[in-house]
Amino acid sequence: MVSKLMLTFLFFHLISTVVLALNLNTIHGNISINPSDIKRASLDFGNMRHVESLAVLYPNSAHDIVELVQMCYQSEKAFPISPKGIGHSFYGQSQVADGVVIDMTGTKVSLQERKEPVQGSTGSYVDVWGGDMWLNVLNWTMTYGLAPKSWTNYLYVTVGGTLSNAGVGGQSFIHGPQISNVYELDVVTGKGELKTCSKEENSELFYGVLGGLGQFGIITRARIALEPAPESVVLIHLSYIDFSKFTKDIEYLISLHEKPTSERFDCVHGSVFLDQEGVTYVLEVVKYFDKSTKDIIRQEIVDVLLEKLDFIPSSVTSASLTYFDFLNQLSQTEIMHLGQTGIWDAPHPWVTLLVPKSKIADFDKGVFKGILGSNSNGRIVINPLNKNKWDLRTSVIIPNEEMFYAVLLLRSAIDTGEGTKAALEFIINQNHEILKFCKENELEVKEYLGHRETQEEWIEHYGDKWDLIQKRKMEFDPKHILGTGHHIFQSVSVLHGGERVTLTQ
Repeated sequence: MVSKLMLTFLFFHLISTVVLALNLNTIHGNISINPSDIKRASLDFGNMRHVESLAVLYPNSAHDIVELVQMCYQSEKAFPISPKGIGHSFYGQSQVADGVVIDMTGTKVSLQERKEPVQGSTGSYVDVWGGDMWLNVLNWTMTYGLAPKSWTNYLYVTVGGTLSNAGVGGQSFIHGPQISNVYELDVVTGKGELKTCSKEENSELFYGVLGGLGQFGIITRARIALEPAPESVVLIHLSYIDFSKFTKDIEYLISLHEKPTSERFDCVHGSVFLDQEGVTYVLEVVKYFDKSTKDIIRQEIVDVLLEKLDFIPSSVTSASLTYFDFLNQLSQTEIMHLGQTGIWDAPHPWVTLLVPKSKIADFDKGVFKGILGSNSNGRIVINPLNKNKWDLRTSVIIPNEEMFYAVLLLRSAIDTGEGTKAALEFIINQNHEILKFCKENELEVKEYLGHRETQEEWIEHYGDKWDLIQKRKMEFDPKHILGTGHHIFQSVSVLHGGERVTLTQ
């Protein structure tokens, strides 16, 4: 590690073109300009864009983040700051040029901020660091017989990362997305203020940050709702070739979300498989159990739940798993295998679309059976969702129907002989064709985890909520310091020393 004096000199030398008036001696976290650290901060899962920052901050606490953001906010010209977790974004959203990336994943700070679960007036909860991985949260809470209620399909992502988007998975039809299962947050705003917020306290910041794509603050602590952790699950796969039967069964199952647990499944989602012979739809349903439940009772419960479904009878497969193994199906071992095959490290131009229930048949015909046909690698996942499990005061955008589907097109640009670039261009062009089809046929889809290059595209995405998004930006990040990788706000005019200056991001 270079000396503080040398680091300060090098840092000022590098950033003189953007006039960053930083006094690094006042920052207690570790700031690095090591090329290897900067390169690592420029990587993400999408592996399509790589923008190098000028430095990387490794905070020891939320106050280190406060110091950096305050320094930026009070400087002559603001510079971009971006928190980065595991880097599971697809289009370089956590990367910044001429700015600082905050590595949120430090083990030390995660451990010191991770508290024992508490039984509160609203139920059990746990306080965790924003950069903590959901896998670690699961391991920690299960030692107390508890677990968060709502999960994404992949656990090697951070709490702050999913809460900045929504956090959707197979349990979301019951509990809502992860942003519906948070009691309280600590957030560092774009002004460098550390604020505790909830539905009752600083509520505008609370709702703004949830699903806010990092535009209004950096989540440093989250209070996550917990429930008793089941000990085991029965996982069942059911196949269909008729899309209408597939969606009819899905819609029936998620309509049971208010029923007692013995009268519904605990997790529901689907997959789509395309090949030369056509399209196969697979419904995955999961029932949670305690170890004390006898096998014969388990089977009786499952049989009753399945009897109203119209799947191919010969297609049924089932397996018993521990709750942890079920949630962690995409484990590090499997990731290593995918890495060996080149799939994990390939570019990932993933797209997730929120499709209204009334339009899902049109989507099937035009996309699954049309644009994609048999020319699709990777997985296609479908998560059915109930609108009444989402809080519309948050910043996230969803379709205006009581039920909708999250359709995940999880494809990798694998070199099949014509080069990775050609494979990537093919998928990107297909993605554009899909979005064009949806728009021209008025399917009213909303892009989740999406990427847009212009503010006009974001205005169209937010629709009637755009004025609220602008208002929140001006209140909590008026200099546009945060979330610049999304390209939502292109520039801002602010007063500096009595003069109006335009800051371009």
